[in-house]
Amino acid sequence: MALDETKQNCLNCTMRAELFSFLNPEELAHVDRNRIQVKYRAGEIIFKQGTPLTHIACVTSGMVKIYIEGLNERNLILKFVKPVEFIGGPGMGVDNIHHFSVSALEDTTSCLINATTIKDLIETNSTFALQLLKKNNIQSMSNFEKFISLTQKQMPGRIADALLYLSNEVYQASSFVTNISRQDLADLTAMTKESAIRILKDFKDNKYINAEGSRFEMLNMDALKHISRIG
Repeated sequence: MALDETKQNCLNCTMRAELFSFLNPEELAHVDRNRIQVKYRAGEIIFKQGTPLTHIACVTSGMVKIYIEGLNERNLILKFVKPVEFIGGPGMGVDNIHHFSVSALEDTTSCLINATTIKDLIETNSTFALQLLKKNNIQSMSNFEKFISLTQKQMPGRIADALLYLSNEVYQASSFVTNISRQDLADLTAMTKESAIRILKDFKDNKYINAEGSRFEMLNMDALKHISRIG
């Protein structure tokens, strides 16, 4: 982790999260005075579950994973985040504690904004507050769908859901190279690494996908959607 001395001013930043488009120049200047821009190497922790929530993050380059640290050193990945994305947390305004961890999957740059500054904006800018509420509600709905997948689908359905999520939402391509490991894929689908690898092999043998190391190609999206539906 290192401070990035090349940061842009929030007023003219080309990598500004959509949420900040609802701020006026004076409010953007307030954000700019209360943030730092930090570079993280792959694997470094940005937020640690259980630590004080003093800042929120805006990812401007790279990719991160958001995950819950569970029992017996098992993690549950909630989502992967690419630029430009705002990461807060349910602890803000409640107990001011991080309830999930965030770590860099690849070299990543993030602006850390003082949480008090965000609270100030919520209190003084109703449009900003409404958009932040909307964003949080969208994430809640996504979590509800994920919980249904994890609790009511068999393992092939969960892997199919994960592959569709990576293809449609994260990479927006049927073929992609990723830094997401097989363990990450297991943590995304609440299964062991060995089970995830076995199902990927089954999908490959059936020519639903091609998976070689870090490269994935969706060969039969209809089959993956069918497996997702039947669970």
